[in-house]
Amino acid sequence: MNVLLSVRPQFAEAIVSRRKKYELRRSIFKRKDVDRVYIYSTSPVSKIVGSFEVEEVIEDSPESIWNACHDDLATSEDDFFRYFEGSITAFAIKITNMMRFSDPLDPYSLIENFRPPQSFRYLSMELHQEDCVEASPPIPQPRI
Repeated sequence: MNVLLSVRPQFAEAIVSRRKKYELRRSIFKRKDVDRVYIYSTSPVSKIVGSFEVEEVIEDSPESIWNACHDDLATSEDDFFRYFEGSITAFAIKITNMMRFSDPLDPYSLIENFRPPQSFRYLSMELHQEDCVEASPPIPQPRI
């Protein structure tokens, strides 16, 4: 199963550039068979900019998620805790096999009666990546 996830532009860019390795959510999809997530970068971009596979979904307290993942979130501690204010549970979707679309896709031309999801929506379709995707280059590793 695929999911279309609404993500603010600065975080969408952090994901596709591989600076952000976890996507944070206050609530998560109920289905356990979600394996591909398409990233809808919200206004002003309003395009599907890439996709990734779900390696795992971590469910824990915001404090535990921060302690375990803060180096890979592309956000400040203040912004993190402001986002989860009042939440007992936090979700961190671990990103793997990130694919950046060389030409972002217009969801209005691909999905009938498209409306941007508040958080996410299930997709019964697969977007044909081979026609419009380039793999993000691997992050250079420092030489030791």
